[in-house]
Amino acid sequence: MHRSIMYMLMKKILLICSLTCVMLLVLPSVVTAVTVAPGIEQMMDDDINITVHEQTVYISGAQGQTLEVVSLTGRCIMSVKIESPSQKVELNIPKGCYILKIGKVVRKVSIR
Repeated sequence: MHRSIMYMLMKKILLICSLTCVMLLVLPSVVTAVTVAPGIEQMMDDDINITVHEQTVYISGAQGQTLEVVSLTGRCIMSVKIESPSQKVELNIPKGCYILKIGKVVRKVSIR
């Protein structure tokens, strides 16, 4: 191989490795996603617990905070104040992918 081709290949490999390392450092280590049962996704961040089943979101540990439902284009679809330690929120939104935000917890979900 020519030196210029090897140099470009090494640059690409170094760039990919660097970006992978940055992504691993950026991802929060305390947040996990666990599949509880088919169609139910549960996300936890220390005290905040979010469970999504079809059009219903179950939230615990977020009292006093606000749930924001944002489309993938960045438009806020709805905003709900979490009033109790455990709260159920009916979304009543079209099927698709959305972003749920509560404080620092941000998750992408699929509504079916």
